[in-house]
Amino acid sequence: MNSCLFCKIASKEIPSSQVYEDDEVFAFNDINPQAPVHILIIPKQHISTTEDLDENNSALIGKLALTASKIAKDLKLEGYRLVINCNEIAGQSVFHIHCHLLGGRPMAWPPG
Repeated sequence: MNSCLFCKIASKEIPSSQVYEDDEVFAFNDINPQAPVHILIIPKQHISTTEDLDENNSALIGKLALTASKIAKDLKLEGYRLVINCNEIAGQSVFHIHCHLLGGRPMAWPPG
């Protein structure tokens, strides 16, 4: 998708602070971190929201979680939070599926 911010980041048209990359996934530091570690993990394939997942691309959610686990281990995080927002009412601001990996401090519930 030509106008998607995250597609442009994944294709390196827009620079980012890259953390991880493979054939399917790209991860980079969030520019507005909500924790000492705040990494966005995105599929390279454009999918707007989790509502747009189907049988052909549903494995990407698992790939995002596995990638988050790998990054957390590499960073030696004691614990972490994974968040996927779906639609604006839930806090999604970029309409390209992405997982927030948050860590480096104690997490409270509810978030805040």
